[in-house]
This record gives sequence, structure tokens and C-alpha cells, in this order.
Amino acid sequence: MTRLIFFCGHAGAGKTTLAKRLIRPLIARSGEAFCLLDKDTLYGAYSAAVMGALTGNPNDRDSPLYLETLREPEYAGLLETARENLRLGVNVLVVGPLSRELREGLLFDRAWLGIDDDVGVHVVWVDLDEAQAKARIVSRGNPNDAYKLEHWDEYRLRRFLPPAAAFPGLVRFDNTAPAPEDDEQLLQTLLAHTR
Repeated sequence: MTRLIFFCGHAGAGKTTLAKRLIRPLIARSGEAFCLLDKDTLYGAYSAAVMGALTGNPNDRDSPLYLETLREPEYAGLLETARENLRLGVNVLVVGPLSRELREGLLFDRAWLGIDDDVGVHVVWVDLDEAQAKARIVSRGNPNDAYKLEHWDEYRLRRFLPPAAAFPGLVRFDNTAPAPEDDEQLLQTLLAHTR
């Protein structure tokens, strides 16, 4: 059985940091191979080249043009790369906002994911309140966040908190001030087999 683990959440929530913090303990405890697929790492340079050619702004990751043109192909490639690793017997951590896919229930739809029944799926939603997330975005100084910050009132409308009742399989992780015991509890959840 292989594992497909999603780390989802809004910008600035700490998805990538959390996934990187947990991957070594996951490998050590399971004795299995894991890879980390971060959407920004896989498609950052490509998206910069395309948006630079289309708009002159290589850092645009939030405009309507980006969302309509590149978002879907990026996620399609990300998921196909995950499936390819799973077919090779490698567990996968996928990092990306994936808020639309979660809201539509697609991350729990095995047919949409295109995975076999023997793949265990966990979906982790990394929570951080809006003010702290915005402060983290500002402090990291990533030029890809410029559009988001300049249009914050528009962007914030895309932020949502998935209700637990609507997503019973969702694992919530409060990233406000995580303690070692919070990481430990999440690790135990992720190492448990699920379908």
C-alpha cells in the first residue's frame, strides 16, 4: 500500500514548511520511500516564463489570467507526477493550496484522483488565521505574492475554512504555534492506513 498525502491551505499557512518538517520522520518510522511534490517548486520557473511572456509580469500567480490559463494545467501535472510515483511504489506528499479541489470534494474522489484502491489518502488542511497568514506573506517577501497583497480584499474572498461536518476525512492542523506533540499526533495519523 502506498500513501498519498496532501498538504493544503491558503497562502502563508506554512504548508511547505510542515511537509518538509514531517517527511524525514515519515521515512524513518515507516521505512518507506517518500517524495515531496511542491507545486511552486515544480512549476514556478515555468509559470514565471509563461506569465512573463503573456503579461510582462513573471511573478503573477493570482490574476484572473493566471487562474484561467495556468492553474488547471499546473495541478494536472502535479497530480500526474504524484500518480507516476505511486505506481512506482513511492509515497507522495503533495503541497499546494488545492482549496477549490477540496471545496468540491475532489481530493476524496479516487476516480478523480486516478488512483488505485490500494493507495491510502490523507488530506491535511493547514490552518492559520488571515492576519497571521498575511503577516507571513509580507515577511517572506516572495514577489509571487505581490498581486495577492495588492488585491487582498479580492484574494481574501477565496479564503475559506472547510467545515468539519462537510469533510469528515479531513485532517485539520492548527499551524498558529505548533508544538512537538502536535507534529507527533499528525505523524501518527498519517502513518495509519486509510482508504
